[in-house]
Amino acid sequence: MSIKEKYKVKSISTQDCKEWILKKHYLKRMTSFTYSFGLYKDLSLVGIITFGNAVPMQMKKSLFGVEYMHLVYELNRLITNDDLDKNATSFFVSNSIKKLPKPIIIVSYADKSFGHNGYIYQATNFYYTGQSHTQKDWKLKSRPNIHTRTLFDEFAYSKDRVKKLKEKYGDDLYQVERPPKNRYVFINGTRKQKKIIMKSKLFKIKNYPKETNKRYDASYKPQTQIKLF
Repeated sequence: MSIKEKYKVKSISTQDCKEWILKKHYLKRMTSFTYSFGLYKDLSLVGIITFGNAVPMQMKKSLFGVEYMHLVYELNRLITNDDLDKNATSFFVSNSIKKLPKPIIIVSYADKSFGHNGYIYQATNFYYTGQSHTQKDWKLKSRPNIHTRTLFDEFAYSKDRVKKLKEKYGDDLYQVERPPKNRYVFINGTRKQKKIIMKSKLFKIKNYPKETNKRYDASYKPQTQIKLF
């Protein structure tokens, strides 16, 4: 039986994604997204993918200029079970993108600090644009795995969040340089749309990086969700 016969890709709700994002993804924090899809095998949900309006603004402009920045979205969560058939994840990514509006520009990052190189994006013909700029993250000595954004979410509606974090955590709070991420870009559109957008390309297409991936613990099993087709 082929991958296409075994697996189905369907639009799913935010609620369907929540447990996967909070408990199975390595960041374990919610993110905002506009489009979300599920990968189903034998009617059971075995993976989720989400696409959100990409930030920051400067990054959106840096791809194809101001004219096309409104088309830039980020593939910001991709989570699947470990026991899938070979090529099932690339099937999931490519078929999810096909369900998005046209034209749309997708950017995604492979987090090298977690041992990701982006081989799934290479398998689905994304352009590799090189590494993202480095910046500094806020961390806690007592909870080294907590993400900077999770920390900042504590004071999401405050003007001076850094000041409030320092007041709360004191010497437990410190800054560390964030390792760069591999950045990938994909244009979803007709042949004509792709050709027109590519004329405004502001980045260089580089050779795919080839390094050894490291796996993180994704053994958590979300509650089985069944969908009849």
